[in-house]
Amino acid sequence: MLRCETGWVPGSYGQYCPIARGAEIFAERWTPVIVRNILLGCETFTQIQRGAPGIPRSLLVQRLGRLERYGVVERDVERGRVRYRPTEAGRELWSVCEALGVWGARWLEAAPEHLDPYVALWSMCNNLAQDRLPAMRTVVRLEFRNSPTRVDRFWLLLEGGHGEVCAKAPGEEDLLVRADAERFVRWHMGHLSWRAASAGGGIEVTGPRDLVRAFPNWNRRSSFRDVHPVRVSRTS
Repeated sequence: MLRCETGWVPGSYGQYCPIARGAEIFAERWTPVIVRNILLGCETFTQIQRGAPGIPRSLLVQRLGRLERYGVVERDVERGRVRYRPTEAGRELWSVCEALGVWGARWLEAAPEHLDPYVALWSMCNNLAQDRLPAMRTVVRLEFRNSPTRVDRFWLLLEGGHGEVCAKAPGEEDLLVRADAERFVRWHMGHLSWRAASAGGGIEVTGPRDLVRAFPNWNRRSSFRDVHPVRVSRTS
């Protein structure tokens, strides 16, 4: 059983209901995203933070400490470097994350301000089709139009079957991608096919022919791509 605080504490629902008690740990702002990142394989503080753009460093420290106290994650120190790993209880939260994602994909429409291309690229790096990646180290420059954030240029580094999103060029560029941010993100989400997303210059890829043809196949796309959204009419 997970350790729990005794007595009433600020933020507690004060209920025996397992939903209420579970929500006290999991339903705090940023905590589901942090847990998701750790379950996807992020181990270091920096890796977890990169998958949660916008989270204050102090808040991430606080949330990780709370998850550790409750026995959801454990902290290991290897050669002076701290790594966070899920416990058995933490791994069981994957089904909660998955259910929340399915519900969100089904019932909540993504507005333009939600379509940050960096998040799509970060997600892409955590779900690469490793058997389709180029054998050689490859650097892709991506330039986005109409990005909802001020940052509209990134580099994707592919090496050894892994991917990393970079804010600066990590070396000589092999491929250039120019895209409308919304088209690119909706393609990653599975809402648009590659043909539909790239139509009319929505996504343009230039470089060696073999890499241009291969690029769309490196991305397995969102885990929730097969969830069919329900269109709900809202009245004011």
